Amino acid sequence: MNTAGGVPPLRIGQGVDFHRFSEDPDRPLVLGGVVVTGPGARGLDGHSDADAVAHALADAILGAARLGDIGTHFPPGDPTWAGADSMDLLSRAAGLAADAGWELVNADCTVMAEAPRLAPFVGPMTARLEEVVGAPVSVKATTTEGMGAVGRGEGIGAMAVVLLAARRDGGGR
Repeated sequence: MNTAGGVPPLRIGQGVDFHRFSEDPDRPLVLGGVVVTGPGARGLDGHSDADAVAHALADAILGAARLGDIGTHFPPGDPTWAGADSMDLLSRAAGLAADAGWELVNADCTVMAEAPRLAPFVGPMTARLEEVVGAPVSVKATTTEGMGAVGRGEGIGAMAVVLLAARRDGGGR
């Protein structure tokens, strides 16, 4: 690995996740570890709590560390993960990367949804994700201007990009 100038090796990872809306009217909408309320706040369908933001971030971390993806570590058909709190899955993904010698430098997440309005929840999502991964996280929300499955109101998507650095104690396998 190149450590020229004393700079540890760096890796970039990206994650993407989409979930359709659930048919269960009582299922809460969880994004970035926060229960989102208000008009259009329908829960997402999934094996866990279907937190698309946490799933995209976990995939980005695992990908940068060359550890596969969230489905490899927490298979959707495994009853162990039925109804799982995605903050736990995210914490475990960050732990796997740390065990492999990597530390999260920062993360940038984008949530795509036509509804509900997510601006009031961006701050709480940011704080919750930072608490779980122990690094700076940026969260942004956007619409798809009515285009595609998200634009038609079929579900919500999220993307995340992370930067990992090898730990100076010889990590980064």
